[in-house]
Amino acid sequence: MVSTELARNIVGIIGNVISFFLFTSPIPTFVKIYKKKSVEQFKPDPYIATAMNCMLWVFYGLPIVHPDSILVATINGTGLILEVIYLTIFFIYAENKARLKVIGWFILELVFLGIVATCTLLFRKTHEQRSTIVGILCVIFVVLMYASPLTVMWRVIETRSVKYMPFFLSLANFLNGVIWVTYALIRFDLYILIGNGLGAAFGAAQLILYACYYKTTPTDEEDVKPTAESQAELQLSTRNGKLS
Repeated sequence: MVSTELARNIVGIIGNVISFFLFTSPIPTFVKIYKKKSVEQFKPDPYIATAMNCMLWVFYGLPIVHPDSILVATINGTGLILEVIYLTIFFIYAENKARLKVIGWFILELVFLGIVATCTLLFRKTHEQRSTIVGILCVIFVVLMYASPLTVMWRVIETRSVKYMPFFLSLANFLNGVIWVTYALIRFDLYILIGNGLGAAFGAAQLILYACYYKTTPTDEEDVKPTAESQAELQLSTRNGKLS
C-alpha cells in the first residue's frame, strides 16, 4: 500500500512537471522579442510579479520555514530562474525607461524578501510561526495576481472570442491547481490550498468560458486584435499555477 508521504511526493512531482510547463509558456514571446530586437508593446509587469511570488514560495518551502516542502521550493526556484532570464532578455531589448523599471522593482523585491527573511528567522522561532508569516504573504501576493485573469475573462465575454485565451494553457492551469490542492490536502497545508484552490477555480472558469465562446470565436485574425495590455495580462494569467 502506498504511504501518505510517497503519495504526496508523487503528486508533488507531477505538480512540478505541470508547473514547469506553465513557467515556460512565455518562451514564444521572448523568442519574438529576440528576433525583432525589441520588446514592442510588451510589459515586464507579469514577470516582475511572478519573480516576487517565486521568491516567497521558495523561502516558504525551505526546511527552516516549512519542513518537508522541498518540492514547493524546487519548482518555484526553477520558475525564479526562468523569470530572471525573461527579465534579462526584456532588459537587453527595452528602452531606458523600461530598463529602470525592471531594475528598480527587482531591487525592491530583493530588499523586501531580505526584510521578510530576516524578521521571520530572527523573531519567529518555531516552524509553525515562520510558516504562518511567510504563508500569509504568499497568499496575499497570489490573490493580487489573480486579478489579472478576471480582466482577460471579461475580454472573452465582451468579444465573444477565446482567440487569446489558449485552451491548453487554461487546461494546464486548471490541472496544476487541482494537483497542488491534492498535494496540500494529503498533508494539510492551508496556504498552498488557498493559493492553488483559487488557481483551480479560475482555471475551471476559463474552461467554461472556452466551452461557451469557442463556436463564436472569429476565424479572421482581423476580427479580434489583442492590445498590449491584454497580452501582458494573458502572460500572467497562464502562469498562475506555478505559484504553488
